[in-house]
Amino acid sequence: MSITLTPKLKQEYEDLFASCVISEAKRSAVVAVVTKIVTNRPRYEAVQTKTNVPWYIVAVIHSMEGSLNFKTHLHNGDPLTARTVHVPKGRPKGTPPFKWEDSAVDALEFDNMTGVQKWTLATALFKLEGFNGFGYRTKHPEVLTPYLWSFSNHYQKGKFVADGKFDPAAVSKQCGAAVILKALTSQVPDISLG
Repeated sequence: MSITLTPKLKQEYEDLFASCVISEAKRSAVVAVVTKIVTNRPRYEAVQTKTNVPWYIVAVIHSMEGSLNFKTHLHNGDPLTARTVHVPKGRPKGTPPFKWEDSAVDALEFDNMTGVQKWTLATALFKLEGFNGFGYRTKHPEVLTPYLWSFSNHYQKGKFVADGKFDPAAVSKQCGAAVILKALTSQVPDISLG
């Protein structure tokens, strides 16, 4: 099933983002993520220069896929000492070990993030959800994807605990991408998602 960014889906993203409230119990964890991202902004901007993907989108993916560890592939968090083992497997081409920036460029190209002409809020959330996959939307629409909404009022429980294996009682322990983006936009005045 192919997912496209329709006007209805665009409105859904905009409404969810506008009504997103960071869980009070998780606020300090969110602040820690945002602080680390802002500290490393120059590294994310270096990738932006090569890809035209905004630095804050690169940073959010880095948090989601590699826990902000610069020794891991942006694709999926595998170590830079070898090509990726998990999906997408065998990335990037070339001889390891890889520089984080080079692998990040490959990940963004591989996931068709570099062709985006205008990074609106809806486009950003659509591309971020797509980076992880639309499994929640297509197979478990009763759960808003924790990849975006974990640590907010829009997510309580339900999680894919392995590829294709959904546990309705599992709870994500990771801050969602939209939540990070919401916290970043409130703290960094030059982020534009218009």
